[in-house]
Amino acid sequence: MAKFRLPANSRIQSGRHHPAPVGAKNVKVFKVYRWSPDQGGNPRLDTYEIDRDSCGSMVLDALIKIKNELDSTLTFRRSCREGVCGSCAMNIAGRNTLACTKPIDGIEGEIRVYPLPSLPVIKDLVPDMTHFYAQYASIKPWLQAKTPTPPNRERLQSREDRAKLDGLYECILCACCTTGCPSWWWNSKRYLGPAVLLQAQRWLADSRDEATGERLDDLEDSFKLYRCHTIMNCVEVCPKGLNPAQAIARIKGRLLVRG
Repeated sequence: MAKFRLPANSRIQSGRHHPAPVGAKNVKVFKVYRWSPDQGGNPRLDTYEIDRDSCGSMVLDALIKIKNELDSTLTFRRSCREGVCGSCAMNIAGRNTLACTKPIDGIEGEIRVYPLPSLPVIKDLVPDMTHFYAQYASIKPWLQAKTPTPPNRERLQSREDRAKLDGLYECILCACCTTGCPSWWWNSKRYLGPAVLLQAQRWLADSRDEATGERLDDLEDSFKLYRCHTIMNCVEVCPKGLNPAQAIARIKGRLLVRG
C-alpha cells in the first residue's frame, strides 16, 4: 500500500509553551503557527495560555496580548480592528476569517490559529499576498470611460444603477474566500479566484464604465473564470457576508448572452 508523507521541513512540530499567570482562573489555550525564514527549520505550534479576565473579547485581542505580554516575536498583520481593512485575515479554528471580528467565546476548546492557507508564509501569521494583488490588478479595477464629461462635472448614475453595486463594492480584499477555494488552490496561477472575480463583476455592473466588452474578452478564458465549480466555500467564509459565487455566475451569464 502506498504511503505519502509531507516533506520533512513542512511538518508542523510542537513548539514552546507559555503558561498562564499564577492565579489565573479563566484560562483559554491558543495554539499559534510559528515559522521564521531567519531561523529556518520546521514550522511549529506554540501554546499560549491566556487569562481571559484580562483580555478583550476577540481573537485579535488575544494575539495582541500575546505579543505585548508573552512573546514579542509573534508576527501578524492588523490595522483597523473593525472588520474594514482585511489585514488580520487568518485561519482560526479551521475557518478563514478576520481575527478582529472573531469572538473568543464562540470557539469551544483550544483555539488554533494559522495563516491563510495556500499562500507562501513570510513569517508566522503573515502570508505573502503579492500574487493575489497581482491578479486583482490584472482586471483593471478602476473606472474606464472614454466619453468626456463637461468640466467640473461628476459621472452621475441613477439610484437603480447605483443599487446594482451593492454586495460588490463592500469587498475588503482580505482573501478569505480566495484562499478557501479548492479550485484556486490547484489553479492559482491562472484561475483568478472568487475575490478578484467579484471585483470584476463590480466594474461590469457599473453603469459609468465603458469597457464592458474589453473586460468580458479578458475574462472569457477556461482558467481565469471557468475553474469556478460552485463549491461555495467563498460564500461560507466571507466575513462581510458577500456572495462571490453569485457574482461569478453573473459574469458567466453575461458571456452566455453575448454568445
